[in-house]
Amino acid sequence: MTPIFQTSTYVQASPGVHKGFEYSRTQNPTRSVLEANLASLENGKHGITFSSGLAAMDAVMKLLQPGDEIVSTNDLYGGSYRQMRQVYEKFGIKSTFISMANAENVKQFLSEKTKLIWIETPTNPLLNIINIQTICQFAREKGIWTVVDNTFASPYLQNPLDLGADIVLHSATKYINGHSDVVLGALITSSNELGERLRFIQNATGATPGPMDSFLTIRGIKTLHIRVQRACENAAIIAKHLQSHPKIKNIYWPGFKSHPNHHIAAKQMRMFGAMISFDLHDDTFEAANAILEKTHLFSLAESLGGVESLIGHPPSMTHASIPRAERIAAGLNDSLIRLSAGIENVEDLIADLDAALAD
Repeated sequence: MTPIFQTSTYVQASPGVHKGFEYSRTQNPTRSVLEANLASLENGKHGITFSSGLAAMDAVMKLLQPGDEIVSTNDLYGGSYRQMRQVYEKFGIKSTFISMANAENVKQFLSEKTKLIWIETPTNPLLNIINIQTICQFAREKGIWTVVDNTFASPYLQNPLDLGADIVLHSATKYINGHSDVVLGALITSSNELGERLRFIQNATGATPGPMDSFLTIRGIKTLHIRVQRACENAAIIAKHLQSHPKIKNIYWPGFKSHPNHHIAAKQMRMFGAMISFDLHDDTFEAANAILEKTHLFSLAESLGGVESLIGHPPSMTHASIPRAERIAAGLNDSLIRLSAGIENVEDLIADLDAALAD
C-alpha cells in the first residue's frame, strides 16, 4: 500500500538543495504516486492534482490573459459556468456558451481571440455527446487549446487525449475516487509546456490535495474498472425500464439508438455511462420534488459517481447558478431529475424508482 506521507516539510541536504521533496504544497510522495497513476490512466505524460475539480479548472483559466475568449458547451456543470461567468469575465476573459451537438457548429463561433474550447461529454446534466476528435482537429489547426471535462465518463470509458485533446479534467471526487469521501480534482496532459505551466500554477496558488485524500483516491482507483462497469450495466437496465413510463416525457441516456449522437458515443466511449436524466410531462419543480422526496435507495444529494446511487434536481442543486432563461434555452427544464446509478442490486433500484414515480 502506498504510504500516507503526512508531511509538511522535508529535510534538505544543504540550503536550497533538497532530496526530491522540499515542501508539501510543491510535492508530496503520496500525491506524486496519484498523479503518475492518473497520467497513466489517461495515456498522458503529466498528472497535476488539486483540492477540487473547480480548483483544477481554475488552474486552466489562469493559462489565459485578459482579452482571451472561451467557447464552451451550453450544457455543462453549473459550477463551471459560474466560474467562467462570475469569476473570470470580470478579468476580461469572455465565455460563449453554445450547442456542440453538431461539431461543425463550433467553427462559426471561433475568432482570433478564441484561445480555449471547453468540452464536456457526456454533458451535465442532459447527457449530450460531443465529437471530441472533430473539434480537437480543427481547434489544433487554429492553435486553440481544447480541454475535455471527462468526469462523467471516467478514464475507464473514454480517453480524450487519444482523440486529440490538450488537457483532460476530472472531478476525481466522482468516479475516480468513487466512495463519496474525498473532494479532489485533476488535470492530465501530454504537452510538456502545458504540464510545466500547470505545475507552476499548482504550486504558486496552492490549491493542492492533502496526502490522506491522495491515498483514498489511489485506493478508489484500484476498483475503478469494476465499479464503473457495474454502474453502467445498472444504468442501461434502469434507462430501458424508465423509457416507457407514463410520467416521463423525455429520458436522456447515450445508450439509446434514438439519442442524437449515439453513434459518436459508441465510437469514442467503451460503455454508455452510468448517468441518466429525465424530465416529466408535468414540468414543474413541485412534480419533481414529489419524486425526489420519496426515494430511499437513491439518496437525494449533490455529486455522482460513487458506489451508492444518487438522485438530484439540477435546476435547484448543481445548476442553480445558471439563470433560468439560459437553462430552459439549453433544454434543462424545471422538472429535470438526474440519476447516478450505483452498484447496488438493480432490481432494488428499479423498485425504489417505481415506488417514487407511483401516484
